[in-house]
Amino acid sequence: MCCILHDFERDFDVRDTARIGALRVAILPGMIVTARRHPLGSADIVSQRIRDGGRVDGPASALDVLIGSLSQNIDIVIRRLSADVQAAEDAFLEGHHPPTSRNLLDIRRRLAQIHRMLDGAQRVFRRLEQDDDLPEALQSTVEKLSQRLQGLDADALGVQGQLRLLRDELDLQSNQRTNQNLYVLSLMTALMLPATLVTGLFGMNTGGLPFTGPGGTIAAGVVAAGTALATYLFLRSKGFFP
Repeated sequence: MCCILHDFERDFDVRDTARIGALRVAILPGMIVTARRHPLGSADIVSQRIRDGGRVDGPASALDVLIGSLSQNIDIVIRRLSADVQAAEDAFLEGHHPPTSRNLLDIRRRLAQIHRMLDGAQRVFRRLEQDDDLPEALQSTVEKLSQRLQGLDADALGVQGQLRLLRDELDLQSNQRTNQNLYVLSLMTALMLPATLVTGLFGMNTGGLPFTGPGGTIAAGVVAAGTALATYLFLRSKGFFP
């Protein structure tokens, strides 16, 4: 049996990266051969399991250890992203340094990567389950690993749903803030419009303007303030002010 799976690459000094690498697997009756171009997180988990005394006594056991380690590595990333989303949600609910959509973009990108990886792995195992030439010794292991990958994908989709709700709440809050600012600006414009009309009328260089004598400026100011007050009372009577 031969298949190509995907896992997150790692560096010597960085445990988790966003780069995706291919893991090529060939299972023979007496051995399992893997090949990759870059270090992968699942390979370290396999090595650690073997150092801890894990036994591999056949192709089915080898495949179980390999895919189980790959699933564990992806599960670690999913749980870390879930914790990041929950922390962002708590910050949003508390109102202290709420996240922005740009802050959540990296989490969304990682979750999309994970979903595509798991979806591809599930397709591989579905084809294996439907293959009539699949050795009987591998059938139960392939079915179990297929279910495990489905569960991981469901977890990733759950975090995606939680992230989507948080992004919707952020967008709703931003829209409410924008509408509130526009509402206040509209009310200020409505209050100042009559006064602006009065000052514009008295600013015309035409003959016969009222209040041209002593105290005219004060009288014009009183008229402008009175029109603004009348506008305020009218808007308040209509329910525009609390």
